[in-house]
Amino acid sequence: MTEDVAQCFRTIIEDREEPKCERVVGGYAGFLFTDKNGYPEVAMHWEHRFNHIVKRFNDIYRVQMPNITPHICRHTYCSNIAKSGMNPKTLRYLMGHNDIGVALNTYMHLGLGDATDELKRVKDL
Repeated sequence: MTEDVAQCFRTIIEDREEPKCERVVGGYAGFLFTDKNGYPEVAMHWEHRFNHIVKRFNDIYRVQMPNITPHICRHTYCSNIAKSGMNPKTLRYLMGHNDIGVALNTYMHLGLGDATDELKRVKDL
């Protein structure tokens, strides 16, 4: 995690309303985002937010935004850091997978342009 991200998380914690009851889930507490009952928000909460944002955008603009989910953001993150040349074992660790094949075969979306760029890079070696 970069220092910028860590600072954003600190700011969220400082600015949030003090929970009435600090929930402990699976031995963890101090969640950044909680629902009205104090439980940690899950992907469904964020998917509803994303859907609302996309709907509002699409109601306003002619060029339509496709559906976006937290999992699509995960795919994009993994693809982008893979394209940056990150070591596959580091990528596996960051994605939280035991098997490197899952990160490499499931989450990485590389195309012809990526292959062309990689071949050019190797040629220069």
